[in-house]
Amino acid sequence: MARYTGPNCKLCRREGTKLFLKGDRCYSERCAIEKRNYPPGEHGRSRYSRRSNYRVQLREKQKLRRMYQLLERQFRNYFKAADRMKGITGDNLLKLLEGRLDNMVYRMGFAPSRATARQLILHNHFEVNGKRVNIPSYQVRIGDRVSPREKSKGLLVIEDTLKKYGSRGTVPYISVDVTKKEGVYLEEPTRDVIPVPIEENLIVELYSK
Repeated sequence: MARYTGPNCKLCRREGTKLFLKGDRCYSERCAIEKRNYPPGEHGRSRYSRRSNYRVQLREKQKLRRMYQLLERQFRNYFKAADRMKGITGDNLLKLLEGRLDNMVYRMGFAPSRATARQLILHNHFEVNGKRVNIPSYQVRIGDRVSPREKSKGLLVIEDTLKKYGSRGTVPYISVDVTKKEGVYLEEPTRDVIPVPIEENLIVELYSK
């Protein structure tokens, strides 16, 4: 399957905001946004001179897609699923993305980024309700318990990241026991508590054309 293999910092600069793709680097002075907050390329500084409605909508979609590191087809499928659900499509989309296992592993403090979380899951380091799951897109349900497998709890990346849990903010719909190295998906989040700086209504408008 095709995937982006270029510099992640360029994606943040292209979208003009931190997408938190590089873990600790995103919180340090080495972050590309802190140094060069303009699009990459020779004409990066003047790239935002003209902004049509379509362009604004497209950039918002790309921002969210890149934040959760999804391919276009995957993202579109999530949108279609959200559109079929009851309620507000934009809110439903964010709830589905938040429920992905790789995002849960990241939110629970077991990995410094979603990319690292994805890699750990693919290498069979995590389980849900005691059963091994190696699918990053696995949809975690309310009440599910997520934790590293017993043989993986001592991994340096997991231990180091858990030590920093809470220092960069937490979400109320997830409970984490740092001592047991276990997290629980408590409840379906409402839009106001999902820490994603996105105007999802623009994405809905884009796909509704």
